[in-house]
Amino acid sequence: MAPSGQQPLVISLDDAVRIGEQHNRELEIARLDKRMAGQKVRESWAEVLPHLSSNLTYTRTLKPSVLFLPSGIFSGTGGTGGTQAIEISSDNSSIASVNLSQNIFKLSAFAGIKAASLVRKISDQSFRQSNAEVVTSIRRAYYDVLIATEKRKLVEQSISRWEAARKDTNALFRQGVAADLDTLKAWLSVENLRPDLIRARNGESIAATNLKRVMGIDQETPLTLSSTLAFHEIELPKDVAAAYGEALDKRPDVRSLSLQAEAENAKVMAARSEGLPVLSAFGQLDAQTQFNDDTSLHSTRWPVSSTAGLQLSVPIFSGFATSAKIEQAKIARLQTRIRYEDVKAQARAEVEVRLSNVIEARKRIDVQQKTIAVAERSYRITMLRLREGIGSRLELTDAELQLDTAKTNYLQAVYDYLVATAELEKSLGRIDPAVEAKM
Repeated sequence: MAPSGQQPLVISLDDAVRIGEQHNRELEIARLDKRMAGQKVRESWAEVLPHLSSNLTYTRTLKPSVLFLPSGIFSGTGGTGGTQAIEISSDNSSIASVNLSQNIFKLSAFAGIKAASLVRKISDQSFRQSNAEVVTSIRRAYYDVLIATEKRKLVEQSISRWEAARKDTNALFRQGVAADLDTLKAWLSVENLRPDLIRARNGESIAATNLKRVMGIDQETPLTLSSTLAFHEIELPKDVAAAYGEALDKRPDVRSLSLQAEAENAKVMAARSEGLPVLSAFGQLDAQTQFNDDTSLHSTRWPVSSTAGLQLSVPIFSGFATSAKIEQAKIARLQTRIRYEDVKAQARAEVEVRLSNVIEARKRIDVQQKTIAVAERSYRITMLRLREGIGSRLELTDAELQLDTAKTNYLQAVYDYLVATAELEKSLGRIDPAVEAKM
């Protein structure tokens, strides 16, 4: 039941998907992962951009430093008769410096940038995969609510028909045409359906709860579904080979591993570049001062000095760390290639199974449509015979069972077809994100 005063949220299947793409928590996590990959690309550029830093240090002299010089220097004799300690530090000193460094040649930095860019593309494909899984889950949950609702309606219709049959039986009994046993059976037929109605209503409630969860909305929000459990054709690949080709071209998990293989190549290059020389430029600007406590700050001097240069770093031996990193990168690349071949095999098997499920459900729909028409005609004839007193309660019970079975089988076939088409579209990679940012 809807909370008092709260209007139900009327949603179609497309509305449910749109809301889910905005509010589903798993998809929000995938969206944040995508943003994080973008920041990793920015971080990788730090290796080729200038690094600028500044420092300011202040030193308070607690006990001055001294320098020992020959005593003769001060007496003018120039002799070596002992030494004299001269204080060379002031009470206060300070140094301000600006440092600039720039890598000129560092191959591993460029390999890292390429790998990070590929990681961002992989993240985009991972987001597409998460979005496809969420959309498929929402569609399936929506169909679950629809079929649960239809099954509940079937039970209600069956109870309604048996109620009408019971009234007819009671009328025939009063006319002396039907036996007392027939009225008891009619009453039991109605009451035996009550537990089925309770289960159907509970199943409908559970399905609605799951739909709200995958949509990412509050469980207290009442829902009214505007779409129906109706059969509608989708465009199917002409054969399994065409379906497989479409899957290889569009599936995000296949694309992701293809990009991962490229990223592993970049990582191998980065590992090899660890053994290459690195050339960088540097520059430094310093200003320093020293003064005693009896000197005013505005009279202090800040002489400036500057330096610039190049630095060439050549790795000679790193304890086999570089060669180990290269081998690890090669092993990771081989693992990715194996996973890539495996996911292609999985895609081939998956599209074949999904396509087969769609075709099978489609055939069952055609069969059940004819079966329902025959079952409805049989029920009408049996009910007419009972009312005229030439039919039996057993015949009506059998006709009722056949009609319910035909309708249930038809609904199940339509449900299976809709779910199978949703799974097939995910397997083919036809589901793309409709919302890139959360509203």
